[in-house]
Amino acid sequence: MAVTLDKASATKTNPARPASRPHPHLYQIHTWAWLDAQSHTAGETVMLGDVPDTEWDRIRDLGFDLVYLLGIWQRSPAGRRIFRTDAASFPTFDHALPGWTVESVIGSPFSIVEYVPDSRIGTWADVDAVRAKLHARGMRLILDFVPNHTGPDHPWIIEHPDYFMQVTERDFRYDPSAYLLVEPEGKKPYFVARGRDPYFAPWADTAQIDYFNEGARAALIDLLKTVGSHCDGLRCDMAMLILNDVFAKTWHHLLVERPTPDVEFWSGAIAALPADFVWMAEVYWDMEARLQALGFDFTYDKRLYDRLKAGNIADIRSHLTADAAYQGRMARFLENHDEARSLPTFGRNRIPVLAALIATLPGLRFFHQGQFTGKEIHLPMPLNRAIDEPPDMVLEQIYETILGIAKDPAFHSGDWALLPVDEVDGTSGNLLAYRWRGEDGYRVIILNLDAAPAQGRVRIAHDLVGSSRYNFADILNQQIYLRDRDDFGANGLYVRLDGYHAHIFAVSAHD
Repeated sequence: MAVTLDKASATKTNPARPASRPHPHLYQIHTWAWLDAQSHTAGETVMLGDVPDTEWDRIRDLGFDLVYLLGIWQRSPAGRRIFRTDAASFPTFDHALPGWTVESVIGSPFSIVEYVPDSRIGTWADVDAVRAKLHARGMRLILDFVPNHTGPDHPWIIEHPDYFMQVTERDFRYDPSAYLLVEPEGKKPYFVARGRDPYFAPWADTAQIDYFNEGARAALIDLLKTVGSHCDGLRCDMAMLILNDVFAKTWHHLLVERPTPDVEFWSGAIAALPADFVWMAEVYWDMEARLQALGFDFTYDKRLYDRLKAGNIADIRSHLTADAAYQGRMARFLENHDEARSLPTFGRNRIPVLAALIATLPGLRFFHQGQFTGKEIHLPMPLNRAIDEPPDMVLEQIYETILGIAKDPAFHSGDWALLPVDEVDGTSGNLLAYRWRGEDGYRVIILNLDAAPAQGRVRIAHDLVGSSRYNFADILNQQIYLRDRDDFGANGLYVRLDGYHAHIFAVSAHD
């Protein structure tokens, strides 16, 4: 966890937050598109401060702890123009919103010109009011921080050009698409690198911050203090890009003879905000543990997502053998704003069992606006909305049932462990079993991750002592089974599940 500021400072900038559950649930909202949808329904423009209380009540009633409002910051006008004139983006726009116009293209929420609420979203007062409403309902507010880059027209580019990676005109001529020409009035032109991931082409609507510049680091930490005074946590975009070694490798050709900073940026940033501030990192390349060690509370579990997508059950099981404390700080998801929609990705038949998995694993359980109603069209980040899709009422009910079960304190306390499954007929390898054990009860989750029926014997007797008989109440399927301990103690708990089905058992001694 982060190191706290002095108590007076923390109290001044951060009103009392609701108590945080372990293994919280997060709901991500595309703020601009969400407000546009509400405006269409209301017949008038709805700003963030106008969102009715019933919306926050609905999110609370689904059992969420964290509400992540994506894209509230002022977007770059220069970045917006890039996408409005980028023919390569037009096919994705056509798919998501047939008949779109240039006014539909609002620019990327990750090309930011200033960390103030965009005029379409609202004001700081609106953000603070929403935060207060969330607190009153036991929830916290999460916002974005994009550390690697700014928009190409950010004021710092003129006011503090040393905060950015600068290059020579020779570099620019060699690869003009990788750099920006900056022409300050009355001053000599200069060139700034566009932001990039080392494995992909530069992002045209960005300018790369120089993380070996101490002034830039200090300015960003001051910025974080301001932003952090209006929210309870941040989702940090591509957080691994600014690790010292990653940054040095990406920009080695521009960092010749420049010393590496003594500490990581994240260490200072996390220490500058209160201890109960929530830090979530978008991170790849197996760097999750490093960012957790630097103080991040949660790190993306993209590896699990990819393994679920591939459908190799042995790989999924192996992934879940990692240290339980490490897993408890992973953010698990079936979709988010970067990934394709989960319904076409995983298929209608698999979604219920995968939803049960994500909702009951340790870590942060991450859900995405539109996921529950079965939206299939991915919203491109520069668009203000996607075409309307009728809700899948059956899928919505499935999610409501699973989220209702996952509210149970037993899934947010105690300890979690995988359970071994013994073979019966060669299909047990398709079963995944684990349990939660603590003062709030004993829960056993068994999932068949394959399309075909599977059976096996789950070894749980080592956890259940003190009674000769136990009730296994399947709270997912509304069934109750009575089992003798002598039987499952000697042979394991026999389970047979149809393809893509699950049991979620509340286990108790039978009196």
